[in-house]
Amino acid sequence: MKIDELEQWFKNVELPTAPLYLNPATKINDVELFLESHFSPLRNEQITTISQPLLDRLLAFKLLVESNL
Repeated sequence: MKIDELEQWFKNVELPTAPLYLNPATKINDVELFLESHFSPLRNEQITTISQPLLDRLLAFKLLVESNL
């Protein structure tokens, strides 16, 4: 899934309310801020070892949202 497709998916789905836990170590207090802070660096550059964790967290969040639909 491309970054723009993933971003569009999040725009078209009902997002859960915060706070929520992505995993035991990652608490999301503001869903919109989480998405913007993760998509912003990914929109402008290729996925690298530096930016890969951002994509990983977005995909994990997508799975979390899908499991609660």
